[in-house]
Amino acid sequence: MEITLTCEECGSAVSFHPNKEVSEVECQICHTKAPVKMNEEHEQGILRDCPCCERKDFYKQKDFNRKIGVMLFVVAALATLYMATTQYAPYSVAPFIILYVFDFALFKRLPPVVICYKCHTIFRKVSNISEIYDFNHEMNDRIVYSDHDFKGEQLDHH
Repeated sequence: MEITLTCEECGSAVSFHPNKEVSEVECQICHTKAPVKMNEEHEQGILRDCPCCERKDFYKQKDFNRKIGVMLFVVAALATLYMATTQYAPYSVAPFIILYVFDFALFKRLPPVVICYKCHTIFRKVSNISEIYDFNHEMNDRIVYSDHDFKGEQLDHH
């Protein structure tokens, strides 16, 4: 498993591999140290609790940089607006069709990652990823705004 947390001081990514002997990791940019609590399961790639915040609430998503996704959308929107004002107006939807095909191809190829709802630490190559649910907006809101701890249980409305 590979773990990437965000440095609280400078916002840089701090990547490391689990090692139960390590109790803190250091940012390579500002040299701020962050405490971590790792165990044997982490070393085996099994994720049950976050080594950074010790919570058990995670979600999975595709491993794609959101900033790049937003940038691609803006480029497609600008291309569409430009084309709409030229003789190519009937084809002005083409940039979004191309973006959709590109997005679909990326979705099929990119591996999933697991993210902690509380501290947003990213976990790659998690061996029990099939046990992790997709993103849940209500869970996210309850954790972010009221610090609710679901203790690893999925929010389920029947």
